[in-house]
Amino acid sequence: MIIPALLLLLAGPAGPARLEHAVLRAQPAAGGLAASYRALASRQQAPAWIGWAVPLAGSHHRCCYGSVEALGESPCTGRCFLENEYRNVTIVHSDGGGDCLERGAAAGLVLLLRVEAGRTQRLRTFTTDCVVDAGNLPVFWLTDVVPAESVAFLEGFVNDDSLERKKRKDDGEPALGAIALHDDPSADASIEKFVATGQPARLRRQAAFWLGNSRGDRGYQVLKRLSQSEPDEDVRHHITFALSQSKAPEAVGTMIAMARNDASPRVRGQALFWLAQKAGRKALGAIGDAIRDDPETEVKTKAVFALTQLPKDEGIPELIRVARTNRNPLVRKKALFWLGQSKDPRALDFIEEVLK
Repeated sequence: MIIPALLLLLAGPAGPARLEHAVLRAQPAAGGLAASYRALASRQQAPAWIGWAVPLAGSHHRCCYGSVEALGESPCTGRCFLENEYRNVTIVHSDGGGDCLERGAAAGLVLLLRVEAGRTQRLRTFTTDCVVDAGNLPVFWLTDVVPAESVAFLEGFVNDDSLERKKRKDDGEPALGAIALHDDPSADASIEKFVATGQPARLRRQAAFWLGNSRGDRGYQVLKRLSQSEPDEDVRHHITFALSQSKAPEAVGTMIAMARNDASPRVRGQALFWLAQKAGRKALGAIGDAIRDDPETEVKTKAVFALTQLPKDEGIPELIRVARTNRNPLVRKKALFWLGQSKDPRALDFIEEVLK
């Protein structure tokens, strides 16, 4: 079935996706996702996209901003252009708010793969509250896709060099992120597979992030176990950040335990930093304990910096107390430095008092 589309609602199992400027060809994935995809892809010599939708995990919103000002449109339209990925800014929210799009409730995740000359070139993912402009290219829309088959199919693209990525050091694995956003138990097992010992360290770090960001309590439980047993310091260092992304209430306690007990001063310091970002006043006790008791001056000074990440009414008085009373001169010096950087009137009054 061929449908020229100016604005078309694609009815998928996870909800509608708005697709503009596309020639849509819809068909069921009757023989399974992988077989249906391969049959379509092998026949495409000119550029085309193949897509489907699955239920979305959590309350994420994945769309585009700030890329259409040159066209005279609002940067908050949320419009994404399939053929111009590098001029779009894609944002993932876990908690809603913080942007200027009046978005609806996204129930689904849309996955679109670009094919040309029989080869898969690129993967893009959006939530179903996003307008996607296909640039007048054919879009083959697969219906009745089983979420577990989608996860298994995408696993084949994780760490696959044939899938194009932006040329930046901080680029993630697009297939891994897409798997993490599936609302299906198979996604948990898949992400846990990629965080396991034996996988490339870069992949393990990204899998840890998605465990915290998107996989709920089960993801938190995996991170907690790794925080206690993972031998690789770099991976534990990244787990502190992954825990800061988790909505599990127990995540704060696990971060505090890492800040107090991890064998690596580097990891303890990083845990303090993310603890301050996540927990606010709840973090004060652990930060104060580190400044007072940690045997490494490096960790003490990182704890001082962590105080600067707290709300000012909590962090500034504590920085003043450290600068006034701590017995380590380097710690006092760091506290004074960050007080000066704060430009807070209380800090300036204290510095004036010291100078006098």
